Amino acid sequence: MEAVTQFFIDWGYWGLFISALVAGSILPFSSEAVMVVLVGMGLDPVWCLVAASAGNTLGGMTCYWIGTLGRSEWITRLGITTRQLARARKFLAGRGALMGFFAFLPTIGEALAIVLGLMRSNPWITALSMLAGKTLRYAVILATFQGALSIF
Repeated sequence: MEAVTQFFIDWGYWGLFISALVAGSILPFSSEAVMVVLVGMGLDPVWCLVAASAGNTLGGMTCYWIGTLGRSEWITRLGITTRQLARARKFLAGRGALMGFFAFLPTIGEALAIVLGLMRSNPWITALSMLAGKTLRYAVILATFQGALSIF
């Protein structure tokens, strides 16, 4: 894992973008660590924020597109009734795409993106709300890191 992280660090902003894309998809990875190391090495925090947010949003949208490949019949085989599925669709139809904001959450974020794809939420609103949530998360991480550095 250390060699992979080092590879992304060596590639700078592009490495951060790719690591964030991987982390936003269904593959586990910590793009936050790559971002913190790159900022610590002197790269511009704003460009790091842009690269990480864009990559992670694109990774999250891969989960969304995976969800669009699913079928409602597959979900009912997992024990979810058609009534429950209809209620979920009704819930998401009104504000579902905005729930993409919470795709930044570890573990459940990917599942949320897949369900949004399964429910065919508006892809543009989903992507924009995902971008907002993921950007906010990376900004908080950067602010925390910058604040921790000022202590030393």
